[in-house]
Amino acid sequence: MLTPADLIWPLFVTEGQGVEEPIASLPGVSRWSLDGIVARAREAADLGIPCLALFPNTPAHLRTDDGREAMNPDNLMCRAIRAIKDAVPDIGVLTDVALDPYTTHGHDGLVDAAGYVVNDDTADALVEQALTQARAGSDVIAPSDMMDGRIGMIRAALEREGFVNVQIMAYAAKYASAFYGPFRDAVNTRGLLKGDKRTYQMDHANAEEALREVALDLAEGADSVMVKPGLPYLDIIRRVKDEFRVPTFAYQVSGEYAMIETAVAAGAADRDAMVLETLMAFKRAGCSGVLTYHAAHAARLLNA
Repeated sequence: MLTPADLIWPLFVTEGQGVEEPIASLPGVSRWSLDGIVARAREAADLGIPCLALFPNTPAHLRTDDGREAMNPDNLMCRAIRAIKDAVPDIGVLTDVALDPYTTHGHDGLVDAAGYVVNDDTADALVEQALTQARAGSDVIAPSDMMDGRIGMIRAALEREGFVNVQIMAYAAKYASAFYGPFRDAVNTRGLLKGDKRTYQMDHANAEEALREVALDLAEGADSVMVKPGLPYLDIIRRVKDEFRVPTFAYQVSGEYAMIETAVAAGAADRDAMVLETLMAFKRAGCSGVLTYHAAHAARLLNA
């Protein structure tokens, strides 16, 4: 059975006061200033949605090659965490750990002179980013970068600093996918990316690697794992759940959402039916929960 408790609502945060910026490639989704994010948190709590996933639209002047704004304790992400926790303390806050919203080159990590993402230096930076978010009040740290070894390093750092109850949801099987375009619009990284992310994200033809990546992240201390994208990878979700029997999540990514909304706008589909059918597909495949931009809409349908 599908319920609002199965949903995590991704939200985009931007600077300002009273700001709502609709995202053209994500119809019905906006960037919100902190007051709007707090209002969405109250809405989620009223609907029975247990957790929000936050993604920042970092101002251009704060983006650097080394993404140092990610470690700023007063950055947009940290202020959003604190604002939500002050207003709606019981709702869960899941925070993205990756450098792409903070870099001038759009990659999830640090790059060398040749433009190649360097794993070990990036992992060190991600540890500092994760600690910064945990100190601000994040409940779930979600590394989405796909660097090797970073889960163990983050787990050790969280334990060392006393954040023993902060969970890690590892983006363990994240594919270099064509379905991420609207998300890059939302965090304003489209056009920044130099090259692509295939050197550190997974080949969409490779299923066996997903199981190896999940096994490694669990061994390093992940509490739960995620498969991303969602619907095109239901077979991976099922294999992960069958193999490991751990909390397994899927991200119904921006391109998946946009396809539904485009079909609805063209008169080719019924939104309510498509939303509930696709979310049920995730549950049927073995998901413990789903990150979806349709979370609030689905919750209203399920509560009716």
